Amino acid sequence: MQAKWSDRWEDGGIYAVADDDPRPKWYELHMYPYPSGDLHVGHWFAMTGADVHARYMRMKGYNVLHPMGFDAFGLNAENAAIKNGVHPHTWTMSNIENMRRQLRSMGPMYDWEREVVTCIPDYYKWNQWFFLQLYKNGLAYRADAPVNWCPSCQTVLANEQVINGFCERCDTAVAHKDMEQWFFKITDYADELLDHSKMDWPDRINTMQTNWIGRSKGVEVDFDISEYGLDEQAIRTFTTRIDTVFGVTFIVLAPEHPLVDKLTTSEHRDEVTAYVEQARLQTEIERLSTEKEKTGVFTGAFAVNKLNGERVPILVADYVLLSYGTGMVMGVPAHDERDFIFATKNGLPIRVVIAPPAWDGSKLDEAYIAPGTQVNSGQFDGIPNSEGLERIADFIEANGWGERSVNYRMRDWLISRQRYWGTPIPVVYCEKCGETPVPESDLPVLLPEDAEFLPTGDSPLALHEGFVNATCPDCGSPAKRETDTMDTFVDSSWYFLRYASPKFEDGPFDPNALEQWGAVDQYTGGVEHAVMHLLYARFFVKALRDLGYVEFDEPFVRLVNQGTIVFNHQKMSKSRGNVIAPDAYVSDVGADVVRTYMMFMGPWEAGGEWNDDGINGMARWTNRVWDLANRDAGVLDAVRGLRRLMHQTIRKVTEDVERFKFNTGIAAMMEFSNVLAIDSSAWNESIRNLALMMSPVTPFLAEEIWERVGGPFSVHQQPWPTWDPDLAADETITLVVQVNGRLRDRIEVPADISEDDAKTRALESDRVAAHTEGKQVRRVIYVPGRLVNVVAT
Repeated sequence: MQAKWSDRWEDGGIYAVADDDPRPKWYELHMYPYPSGDLHVGHWFAMTGADVHARYMRMKGYNVLHPMGFDAFGLNAENAAIKNGVHPHTWTMSNIENMRRQLRSMGPMYDWEREVVTCIPDYYKWNQWFFLQLYKNGLAYRADAPVNWCPSCQTVLANEQVINGFCERCDTAVAHKDMEQWFFKITDYADELLDHSKMDWPDRINTMQTNWIGRSKGVEVDFDISEYGLDEQAIRTFTTRIDTVFGVTFIVLAPEHPLVDKLTTSEHRDEVTAYVEQARLQTEIERLSTEKEKTGVFTGAFAVNKLNGERVPILVADYVLLSYGTGMVMGVPAHDERDFIFATKNGLPIRVVIAPPAWDGSKLDEAYIAPGTQVNSGQFDGIPNSEGLERIADFIEANGWGERSVNYRMRDWLISRQRYWGTPIPVVYCEKCGETPVPESDLPVLLPEDAEFLPTGDSPLALHEGFVNATCPDCGSPAKRETDTMDTFVDSSWYFLRYASPKFEDGPFDPNALEQWGAVDQYTGGVEHAVMHLLYARFFVKALRDLGYVEFDEPFVRLVNQGTIVFNHQKMSKSRGNVIAPDAYVSDVGADVVRTYMMFMGPWEAGGEWNDDGINGMARWTNRVWDLANRDAGVLDAVRGLRRLMHQTIRKVTEDVERFKFNTGIAAMMEFSNVLAIDSSAWNESIRNLALMMSPVTPFLAEEIWERVGGPFSVHQQPWPTWDPDLAADETITLVVQVNGRLRDRIEVPADISEDDAKTRALESDRVAAHTEGKQVRRVIYVPGRLVNVVAT
């Protein structure tokens, strides 16, 4: 049956998508997979849900674009290739071919003519083109910076790719090192990225992005270090608590701060150097852990607090990060819990400047962080600290010692990778001209297939003389190519734009086709991409909008995240080795049964646990439906009760599929099929509507049933069944009956019952009578369609 209909669908081109279709457009997309290995049922679970919804929208009258492609570059594919001793290109393309086969067996409505594969030059040429546009407009730059380094993957990781201090790819603890890297200026869009008002996204994703961006308002204030004769006359810190600035008793620099070396005195240098080296071996999560003892060392230098003229010591401590704020914090131990612990341990002064209510001037047992009154704060003594926040900031700005500012936790997107399997960065370095972008006419800069791809810590491309040695496009002199490759998230930051015109040669996309399809109407994928792919794609679209290439503000209008499939109580993943391949199940029970089981095992947004017993139950149900379809039609006069259930089922399945509640929609179809098996009086109408409702979930079986009942080819080109609200209405409802607010009975009554009749029926209840005996009924309250409450005393 599967082969029959797969061939028929392909021959009939029923899933081909036309740009000029007069129906309203609907762009539905699921996040494309990494081809680092075969598909497992976790992939099928995610992709089937998206396919069910896309099929439903097509039957609702939309011209649906629901494409598929492969996120083919990056560490996943490269590490798998290295592990198996195969060239990444060979490994990746072989996996893609097998994944195509697996995907086709699933029966999805993909238009394979729109496939996107990111590792082929026709695609990554446009990665390079985008890089050049960002570079020309100041949104791509190269800088020396401390970076996250995975010693296992032998490459730099973006902050977003470090999860709790470990590499998100291989779970190795991440270290830090200084390197020259390429960045995209995502921070230019930080405020706009905080605005989620134009999208219908899950609250948890919006919250995760908001927290990651980490916007905070405060004041940048200078501390004087002019006594040391450096080029830097002051060091600047950012604080959200400028009301506590008179309580500063020490300054702390991050170990990576460039001023550490300049300010450290000779008698403290050995101790500071050893401390800095030790700090670099720790992960950020280790350094910031609340359980870790707060340590630090004195540099021998001091800074002057300009507000009170006090000279305070400068220390180095590993709990301060260069990547946040200015890499320096002011120590206010009386009003910060971390500073209080640090000062107590190191014998540093603790000065109260925000007095608690009724404070008598005694020492604090712990940091006081609640509102209070300014004390020991010069001319600001006696005012509430809420007022002090503004007046002290005004005073600092008036004297030129600092300014109000906004700080962000998010840093610019680091895109450099010291790996082979990625897009070459289109830049050369010339001794005469310096850093020079490759002309657009010379794109693509091809990734050499004969390069050594084993990771060494330096880019493998640096060892390929044919790649490295180039000619400066400006002066014609010998030049060296950039040997880092781009983060694979560059590929996925715009792939959804390419689907509109994947064969277009004059640009990354055909502007006319993109105008037709626009932003993705419905996007689905994993929550784990909240602060990586989803944030990067939003940045890309906003940057391209400002450069005049797209006309919309957001890439994905609506987002739904699927849950996780677990096996043996663990998340199914290739790295854990607990994946289940769908191929054997498809061969044994068919794709429809696998699809139905996965959509029935639990709410799609929650996931569920794989169990072979469950899949056997779905096989029994689909077999029963097929048996129903092969009955004789019988009489066609519909019994009202069965017709009512049919319309109620259509309503239920419609509402559930729209909300991705596939499991309850399937349950409704099961209930309907059970009744249909007993009462065949409305067989023809009922089995047709059942086939239409089942078609998004069981595309092969539904097509076979549709043919059996004489429907025109194809069931997937038919409109979605509609329901009559009058017929779908319940004939009876259940009323809750209370006595003095406590549940005493439930009664079945006509759905159109009047208020007087509802009250009468409630009072006639034996259970109500038992609880009102000997009492006087004072009042009877009726909530239409829900409950009756009898008030008796």
